Parts: sequence; structure tokens; C-alpha cells
Amino acid sequence: MKNKIYNVWFLAPLLLIFIVLFILPTVISFFFSMTIWTLTDFRFVGLYNFKTFFSEYSLRIGVQNTLLYAILTCGLKAVLGLALAVLLTSSIKTKHVIRSIIFFPNLVSTIAVGLTFSSLMHPTRGLFNFLLGKLGVEGPDWLGNASIALFSVIMTDVWKGVGVATVIYIAGLQAIPGAYYEAASIDGANGLQRFRHITLPLVQSSINTVIILAFIGGIRTFDLIWTMTKGGPGFATDTMASIIYKQYAYGFYGLSTAGNVVMFFLIVIIVFPLYRFLISREVDA
Repeated sequence: MKNKIYNVWFLAPLLLIFIVLFILPTVISFFFSMTIWTLTDFRFVGLYNFKTFFSEYSLRIGVQNTLLYAILTCGLKAVLGLALAVLLTSSIKTKHVIRSIIFFPNLVSTIAVGLTFSSLMHPTRGLFNFLLGKLGVEGPDWLGNASIALFSVIMTDVWKGVGVATVIYIAGLQAIPGAYYEAASIDGANGLQRFRHITLPLVQSSINTVIILAFIGGIRTFDLIWTMTKGGPGFATDTMASIIYKQYAYGFYGLSTAGNVVMFFLIVIIVFPLYRFLISREVDA
């Protein structure tokens, strides 16, 4: 009994910090999401802010864009990262150099990446359209065309973040015992069969990690969107985070707090079932 009390006292400071920095602000946010508030006053309005958030297109489009952004960046990072990891754990001679090159974008500030790609994607002075022009192709307005602006930011995000996914996959691939592949080769399995029946099942935990991290990162994305488009043109690239920021800047504090609550529930409703589903598919090596 004394040992249990002794252990609880060690956990108490951490529990106090968790309550003060997470639980308490969360509860307060839930309350203020149902008010119209300023720094000095508030008025309770019930679910009015949430009704407004989902009824106005300029706000609702952020939920759609956020889900599209999260799904595409997550899927591309998961697939491309695995393909690169398989390549970089093979017997190619320059794999260590290529690993460094692929991981390098993750070391660069997101703001710097956004500014750089904004310049590269400039419709008249950008390098991308200059190279396309040399090939006889008229380059698009990457960030000014509402139809492709969000996809341009998504590709930039994937370029920056695929290195982390690759490193996670490499760690998972290197943990697979080589005896499994040797036994499969003796049984006559080709490369595709070894990948399907050995690599994919045994690297599932790494796949799960990449998917969860990339999906949450996609839902919470703000800095790259704001640096490259500020949510434009119009509302074409607005995500939940950029809309919340704009509402705070315009002084609609209650509406922006409601947006934060919506984003919180969006993560909880999607990520936890997804995590449980992915974990159920893992196998032990």
C-alpha cells in the first residue's frame, strides 16, 4: 500500500501539468465555443457558432479541404515513402547519399519551403513554368488557379514530408529477419511475392505510424497553406486551421473557438477508429 502511494506522488506533478495545460483549456474551449466573447465579456449563444460554421460556404469549405488535404498527403507519403524505403534498403551503391537527399527537405523550415515553392510556381517568372515552356507546354497558374491551387500545396507538403515516412519505413524494413526472405527464395517466391507476403505484413506497424502521423499533420496543417496561398484564391485552399486563424484575426472569437472544437472532434472521430483498425491488422515478426 505504501509503495502504491509513493508511486502516485511521483505521478502527481505530471498529472497536475496535464490537467492545467490540456484538460482545463479543453473544457474552457468547449464552453467559449458556445458564446460570443471578447477579452472582457461574453454572451452565451448555445450552438449558434456551430450552426454558422456549417451553414456558411466560406467556413464549411475548410472542412472539405482539410479532409482532402489530409487524405491525399497521408496516402502519397505512405505509398511513396514505402517505395523509396524499399529502394534504399536494396543493394544500390549510392543509397546513403540518396537517403540524405530525401530527408533534407524535412530539415528546412516550412516557411522557407513555402516561400521557395511560391517562387518556383510563379505563373510568369517561376522555374516550373519556365521549364515547361522550354518543352513547348504552357504552364498553369499553380497557386492562382482555384482548381489546382490546393493540389499544388499538397504536392509541396508531400515533397517536404516524404523523407520522414521513408526513414520510418527503413527502420521497419531493417528489423525484418533476413531468414524470412531466404526461406521464401528457396521455396521459389519471386520479388513481388516476397514483398506481398513478407515485407508488407511485417512492416505494417511502420505503415500505421506513417498513416497516423501524416493524417493528423494534414488535418492540422496551417503554416504551408498560409505561406503559399493564405487560403486563396478565394476560399480554394482554406483549411480548418487557416479559417480559425482568420476568424480570430477578424475578431470572431467565439466562431473561431467553435472551429477549434470542430477540428478536435474531427481528429478524434477519424483518427481513433482508424488507429484501432490499423492496429488490428498488425502481425508479429
